[in-house]
Amino acid sequence: QVQLVESGGGLVQAGGSLRISCAASGRTFYAISWFRQAPGKEREFVSAISWSGRSTQYSGAVKGRFTISRDNAKNTVYLQMNSLKPEDTAVYYCAAGGGSLLLTRQYEADYWGQGTQVTVSS
Repeated sequence: QVQLVESGGGLVQAGGSLRISCAASGRTFYAISWFRQAPGKEREFVSAISWSGRSTQYSGAVKGRFTISRDNAKNTVYLQMNSLKPEDTAVYYCAAGGGSLLLTRQYEADYWGQGTQVTVSS
């Protein structure tokens, strides 16, 4: 019943842009965030957004380049990625939880999507 589905990943050249989406179903989530994991690396926090969309947080690696937003009518969160770099290459996962204003740690997540691959070529 509860499901998070990421979409929009793909191959893009360095400097390009991509928007990925996370559609949630089954229940209402007050916080949805993006994490990513590159091969051989730990899964890391990317961005978080509160239920209202008024509060957001970004990792230092993406701040100024990525923008998170949400459309509660569609129960969907978006991540607009601009000025992409090869080091942004990773599987991007969305995570959802209802117990905090901003979901910034993996243990705060109640549900995870299966991920969408983002590959940035040099």
